[in-house]
Amino acid sequence: MQAAIFKEPNKPLAIEEIPTPTINDNEVLVKVVACGVCHTDLHYLDHGVPTFKKPPMILGHEASGIVEKSNSPDFKTGDRVLLPAVFTCGNCEPCQTGRENICKKMLMLGNSIDGAYAQYIKVPAKDVIPMPDEIPLEEGCIIADAISTPYHAVVNRAKVKPTDRILVIGCGGVGINVVQIAAMIGAEVIACDIDKYIVNPNEIELKDFLKQNGGPVDVAFEVIGKAETIETAYKSLGLAGKLCIIGYTNQNITINPAKIMFFEQEIIGSIGCSPSDYPKIIDLVKNGKIKLDKLIANKYELHDINKALDELRESKVLRNIILPNGKGQDPLYN
Repeated sequence: MQAAIFKEPNKPLAIEEIPTPTINDNEVLVKVVACGVCHTDLHYLDHGVPTFKKPPMILGHEASGIVEKSNSPDFKTGDRVLLPAVFTCGNCEPCQTGRENICKKMLMLGNSIDGAYAQYIKVPAKDVIPMPDEIPLEEGCIIADAISTPYHAVVNRAKVKPTDRILVIGCGGVGINVVQIAAMIGAEVIACDIDKYIVNPNEIELKDFLKQNGGPVDVAFEVIGKAETIETAYKSLGLAGKLCIIGYTNQNITINPAKIMFFEQEIIGSIGCSPSDYPKIIDLVKNGKIKLDKLIANKYELHDINKALDELRESKVLRNIILPNGKGQDPLYN
C-alpha cells in the first residue's frame, strides 16, 4: 500500500510503498476513505513536538473508511466506520470513571501508533465506530477530532449553558466548531481571530470590544496554544468565569491567583473526547444540528498531502482532507 511517511521534522512527508498491515484477533483492517489534516500534525512536523512512536511513522488521526477485513464478530467487510483519534484501554481508573479521553494507556493514531495517511490501517475493533448512511465518509472523517474535541470542551468541560456569554479565541479547524457547538446550545458567542470574525485583534483590542459590548464573559475558550492568548482569554472573564484551554503550548503563563480566588473562577483543560460521546455527536450531525460541509476547503489525494499541509500552515483553510485511495470510495456517495 501507499503511505505518507513522517521521517524527521522540517521535512516533507514522503510517499512510499509499504506492506499492508496484517490484523490480529479482535482487529479490523480499514480501507481509509478520508483523513483530516490537523494542526496537531504541524506540531510534529514544524514545531519539534515529539511523537510517542519514533519516526519513521505515519501521521493522521482523523479518519473514516470501509472495513476491508475483520477478525471481530462486531464488524464485517464493507461496513462504513469512523476511527476515533484516541484508543483507550477501558481498564484504568479514568476509563472506569467515564474519563476515557485521559486514559493512562491511551494510544493516539499518528502519534503513538501509525495513523491514517495511508491506504489501509489496522485498528482494535472495540474502538471502531459505525458510521450511519446519512453521513458521507469524506466529510464525516472530521468528526473524529475537529468536531469531537470541541464538543467535549463545550459540553463536558466548560458545561456551557444557553444563558452563557462565550468568547472563543482562535477560530481555526477546532475553534470554529467551539463556536458552532456553543451557538447550537444557544449561548451568545463572540468569535475572536485575525481573519473575518467578530473581533479582529489587529483592528480592535479585545478588552475595548468587551467594554463596549456587554463586558466580561462567562466562559472563554483558548484554541490557539499561545501563552499570550491564554492570558488574554483569562482577562476577559467576569465573576465565576471559566477559562477552558484547548490549544497546546509548553510555554508558562502568568495569571494572578487573587482574581481566581475572589471571583471564584475556574481554569479547565480539555483534550479529545470520550468514546461514549461519539454516538451523540454523530446523531447531531445526522440531524443537521452540526454542519460539516462548509468546514472542508479542499480534498486531496495522497500524493498532494504536502500541498494540503502547506495550506494549513499558511492559514488558508479550516480543514483539508486527504483521500488516500482516491475519490469515489464511499459506496453510498460516489
